[in-house]
Amino acid sequence: MEALGWVDPSSPILEWDLAQVRRLARRLGYTLCWADPGSALGLVEQVEAAGVEVVMLSSSAHVDIVTLDRLMSLADVECAAPRASFARWSALGGVHR
Repeated sequence: MEALGWVDPSSPILEWDLAQVRRLARRLGYTLCWADPGSALGLVEQVEAAGVEVVMLSSSAHVDIVTLDRLMSLADVECAAPRASFARWSALGGVHR
């Protein structure tokens, strides 16, 4: 399975964050591709275009709450530190599947 990785490019510990996402993907058995921070498409649009089932973040702090909510309408979200999983919203009115 393939996952899309994202780390805020302005992170002061960018290399550490990237390593955290790579380790999490490996531990969960995902092939990792990366979102492009320079793309004209936002993260949510890149997830939609890639058709991935999972987005991997170093931390939920790497996205704002609105983006996290929008991501959860498309994919599961896995965070490395602190370790957290956010299940994709169901099409049935916000009920987790």
